[in-house]
Amino acid sequence: MALTVVVRSGDPAAPPSITFDAPRIVIGRGEGCEVRLPDPSVSHRHASIRQRGTEYIVVDEGSTNGTFVGPVKLSPQAPRVLRSGDLIRIGRIWLEARLEHVPPTQNQPIATREMALALVSNALASEGESAAVRVHIVEGPDAGREMLVAEFERGHVIGRGQNVELSVDDEDASRRHLEVIRRGKQLLVRDLGSKNGSRLGEQELDSGKERAWPRGESLFVGKNSFVYEDPVADALEELERAAVDRMRDDESVDPPDAESTPAPAEQDESDADEAPPAESRREAPIATLPERKKPASRNRSGWNTTDVLVALLALLVLGLSVLGLWWLFRSQ
Repeated sequence: MALTVVVRSGDPAAPPSITFDAPRIVIGRGEGCEVRLPDPSVSHRHASIRQRGTEYIVVDEGSTNGTFVGPVKLSPQAPRVLRSGDLIRIGRIWLEARLEHVPPTQNQPIATREMALALVSNALASEGESAAVRVHIVEGPDAGREMLVAEFERGHVIGRGQNVELSVDDEDASRRHLEVIRRGKQLLVRDLGSKNGSRLGEQELDSGKERAWPRGESLFVGKNSFVYEDPVADALEELERAAVDRMRDDESVDPPDAESTPAPAEQDESDADEAPPAESRREAPIATLPERKKPASRNRSGWNTTDVLVALLALLVLGLSVLGLWWLFRSQ
């Protein structure tokens, strides 16, 4: 029997899921986990689900914020048998475990990364930030121009023509020179039979053939040099590097379906922690991005307090130097 892990935190209409048929499934924030949950409340290696005979058990791997099955907090390394439909809380993220006779997900490492990227993309959107890839020209006659690649599986054309997504004036570029396609976690490029060709790094692109565009690699179209920024991939890496956000002792996260959770009076008092007050509870999040540091504010003249102090000190040193020279020449 296979195990399907469903991420119940986030959009209830389309919860992402992965189906496994493996003896051990690691859940955490790290890249090597089978279920990657990009939230700072999740430890890098938070919990695991293991096969034990015909059963599945869940084990907390010594996480910072603990692993819960419903309202029950697990002791580290203490196994608990899972039943189909059990809700598991990993940090602030709720999962559902389903035991069912279905085939496992194909290409699980790719599916795992895609799910993590989708969670981060939703988090960016909820904060009003764009999740689109930004392709921009860094060198050449059209430096500074850019285009956003938001849609998947749609060609975004670069060239001198009018009906293109990124129009350039470079005379070495064809009217429809090159196409950029967003597919999964990758950007793909394809030369559209241009007169002068295209180059990715040091390699010429074959006309009509797609080539993956690695992050950090420069793309050359005519005299213009292109690079791109992927805010979703950058945010995922930032989340994986971030320290664990320790939850408050009185902090609780309501399950996605509160009506299916037993009332505190019906719970086993020996297992269940006392329910925290309602005002300390939080709704189930998708993924919480770490707070970004904002640049220091500057006044309208472009000078901040440090700049003013340095300038005053420089003027004082200059004044003392002039006074010293005057005194030297006066004494001769």
